Amino acid sequence: MAMMDMAFEDAARCMAELGHPHRLQIFQLLIKAGGEGLAVGEIQRQLGIPKSTLAHHIAQLLAAGLMTQERQGRVQRCRIAAGRATAFVTFFVTDCCEGLPGVELAI
Repeated sequence: MAMMDMAFEDAARCMAELGHPHRLQIFQLLIKAGGEGLAVGEIQRQLGIPKSTLAHHIAQLLAAGLMTQERQGRVQRCRIAAGRATAFVTFFVTDCCEGLPGVELAI
């Protein structure tokens, strides 16, 4: 998959949505889950937050394009939007600390 460039406005939107602790936790859980993703019920169990609160946070991450959601029978499965997540991280690490002696970014 080709990496897409991210504009400042897009990066700011992602940062705004990830600026809430619950959304950042969801994002991290989905990254760790890999391609299989997680069912909404599993995310709720791991975070211990009400369904309505979780639904709100998922909607925000979906709107920012940071995750996807797919119905599999009776289960809503969430996955990280890999291309967008990679573009977001790359936005920050590209040219990171360039010109600073002795600083190397290990990815």
